[in-house]
Amino acid sequence: MRAYFVLMALAPALVSYVSYAGEQSSPSTQPSPDPDLANPAMTYHLCLDLAREQPDKAIELAGKWVRLGGGEGAKHCQALALIGLKEFGEGATRLEALARQSRQEPLVRANMLAQAGQAWVLQGENSRAYAAQSAALKILPEGSPQKAEILLDRAGALADAGKYDEVLLDIDAALKIVPNSADALAFRASANRSKGDIDDALKDAERAVASDDTNLAALLERGNLYRLKKRLAAARQDWLRILELEPESAAADSARTNIERIDVDTRAN
Repeated sequence: MRAYFVLMALAPALVSYVSYAGEQSSPSTQPSPDPDLANPAMTYHLCLDLAREQPDKAIELAGKWVRLGGGEGAKHCQALALIGLKEFGEGATRLEALARQSRQEPLVRANMLAQAGQAWVLQGENSRAYAAQSAALKILPEGSPQKAEILLDRAGALADAGKYDEVLLDIDAALKIVPNSADALAFRASANRSKGDIDDALKDAERAVASDDTNLAALLERGNLYRLKKRLAAARQDWLRILELEPESAAADSARTNIERIDVDTRAN
């Protein structure tokens, strides 16, 4: 199999299609580009960019490329374009099939399965997400950073199902690989908060912010926990920091809502 596919597939290894699947641009009236058979790496890169920004054009490009013998690169982009078009189940099914058929190295096949898991989450099929993510974990070497990322993905699917004991097991396993990950620590804080373990949750949130004081999830979670501890000034400070860092983010929307709530509570008292 062409070496370009291995190299190009590694770059977006764990990109979250949650981030772009609901934010497509309007369909373009321009025709889709043709694949450049003399430069498959460029074609693959272009196709992935289109899958994020203009999935309708990506699906056309990938279809042409498949018919011209584009192989795994073309099929991979085709599956991602389907996800961009909100055909989550079909995209996930194709990614799983491609991972089974592929002769690529384990990291590339695990990437495909991880992306399938993300698509199944978008489809609302958490059990299928869990299965795809578990299959990805089985083929990765122990201690690899990619394994930590997929453990956190799987913990997300488990959290959606309310299985917080299992969530914590996966996050703990991820933190053995990346002990200072602000994302993982903030996630564990959130899971412990959901279980009512506020003290342990706050310890993790503090560690997360200490590790990365610009991490929005960590700041949002620590603010939530400060509020539960009646430390309203500290909570407000964390949420205002989010508004300063990324005012247009989803975390900022949550921070604004939280600030409004504590303001209402303060006036009521």
